Amino acid sequence: MYVRLCDGDTSGVVAHPAIDAFYADLTARHPEIDKTPKEKIDDHDSSPWSCELDHSPGHVIMSCVWSKATYVHRLVQDLARKHGLAIYDPQSDAVTYPDGSTGARTARAALWILGLFALLFAGMFVYSAQISTSRTPLVFYIFAGLCGLMAAACFRQARR
Repeated sequence: MYVRLCDGDTSGVVAHPAIDAFYADLTARHPEIDKTPKEKIDDHDSSPWSCELDHSPGHVIMSCVWSKATYVHRLVQDLARKHGLAIYDPQSDAVTYPDGSTGARTARAALWILGLFALLFAGMFVYSAQISTSRTPLVFYIFAGLCGLMAAACFRQARR
């Protein structure tokens, strides 16, 4: 979605009244760079933006000067929480929800469950190979090995 928005494609964006309220609060504190007087253009305390904000009733995309990145990140998080909005940080590829969660715990739990199911299927394939009347149970062992690799990958990713 973010890449499409950066390309000017707003077809997937749904308008939400909280976006306009968020934008109003944000620009009340720090006016857009194109509305900043020329004598204050280098005053990053007044306007920390490095370019004009991309704004619609369904999204706001902003870029700030590097020296104000931490401040802007905290400000945006606070305002988003105030207005009940989630934020996406493209540098960290992370979404932060209004309650402060990132969904990472849920993703880790899903990976553990997927890994356990992969181990279960690996065991089922090994068992099937052992009771198979076929002379070549190699296919069952190959699938068991693939399930084992998938389980290892899931567990490794979940531990990160």
